[in-house]
Amino acid sequence: MPRLIRALADIAAPYDALYCDLWGCLHDGLRPFPEAVAALQAFRDGGGAVVLLTNSPRPSPLVTEQLDHIGVPREAYDIVASSGDAAQEAMFAGAVGRRVWHLGPDKDAGFFDTFAPDVTASGGIDRVTLDEAEGIVCTGPLDEGNDAPEDYRPVFLKAKTRGLKLLCANPDLVVDKGERRIYCAGALAALYEEMGGESLYYGKPHPPIYDLASRRLEALTGRRVPADRILAIGDGIATDIQGAMGEDIDALFVTGGIAAEETGTAEEPDPERLRAFLDSHGLSPLYAIARLR
Repeated sequence: MPRLIRALADIAAPYDALYCDLWGCLHDGLRPFPEAVAALQAFRDGGGAVVLLTNSPRPSPLVTEQLDHIGVPREAYDIVASSGDAAQEAMFAGAVGRRVWHLGPDKDAGFFDTFAPDVTASGGIDRVTLDEAEGIVCTGPLDEGNDAPEDYRPVFLKAKTRGLKLLCANPDLVVDKGERRIYCAGALAALYEEMGGESLYYGKPHPPIYDLASRRLEALTGRRVPADRILAIGDGIATDIQGAMGEDIDALFVTGGIAAEETGTAEEPDPERLRAFLDSHGLSPLYAIARLR
């Protein structure tokens, strides 16, 4: 059972850096959480570095633009490392070929033409129809407000029959945007695997995004920050928490995010429901908090 805490400051002293999730921890897709912003600012004021580690399929320059748009101050963080960045690296390395079909909304077109300075856009990628494609790049449903994974079963059957690999740019299954829950690329990739197709993942909980974050943190601080000096913060048990524990990084589970109902979180999580939830996933992070503050 994790130690329940009231504030990040209660446990911050041993850590030099944070890997902090976005949706459900720092904002809800529409507006920032003031207490979370203040907690990250205080950590930085104390000399710590904040890496926003997100499963957004967008490259980090576009994530930063989105944060600016919804009002997250840049004083709350140092750098961003996104699943989109890690997936771009894999795409340019040829993970799903050079001729790809993009499965995702028009707003994600920046995945193909916007890059962080340390992402080398090399080798040439052509966006083509599914019939012409060597592989699939999935950033999410075409219509995230209405589509469900099952809507893509006929398309996936065709792709699986041709042996196409699917590069998943966001392993999250769902996310809460304001009061609405929407499907993410991870839910589509999971269905494709269930149907016998092959999906490749580069965001949390998979190693490539942690390697990317470590490289960027080292470039920021001028030194390699040991895993035991990093604290991961997130509300996704199968992404943020599982990924951190797989990297031997201490984790702070935000119970009032995507798992608020399962953990019975109102002002605080219900201890018995939290225990049952964690037991069902076979995971026990070091700390838990209702909301980042």
